[in-house]
Amino acid sequence: QVQLVESGGGLVQAGGSLRPSCTASGRTFSDYSMGWFRQAPGKEREFVAGIHWSGGSTDYSPSVKGRFTISRDNAKNTVYLQMNSLKPEDTAVYYCAANYRDRQVRTRDRYDYWGQGTQVTVSS
Repeated sequence: QVQLVESGGGLVQAGGSLRPSCTASGRTFSDYSMGWFRQAPGKEREFVAGIHWSGGSTDYSPSVKGRFTISRDNAKNTVYLQMNSLKPEDTAVYYCAANYRDRQVRTRDRYDYWGQGTQVTVSS
């Protein structure tokens, strides 16, 4: 089992920045591809960003590419999502997820482990 705990959400004005983090425990963190997803009220949970377990290559949703950066620190068992130039449409609950040695990071249903989510609210 892998336990994931997100933190670092909050309320920010449009154009501002936040850096949520997600700390894992229970298994060898470096063996897991990690993803960030978000879910706004009344909408499905959607892919935001992912980082592969091997080599650390990254992938982004077109809606956040160039504004968000995903990174990981395997020594701290933590994955980060640096969010810049935030927009009101980025408002959602943000979830991190983990999947064992998966080359595919964009597909929600492939992830086995999920955190509880952290709220990000961007005011206009």
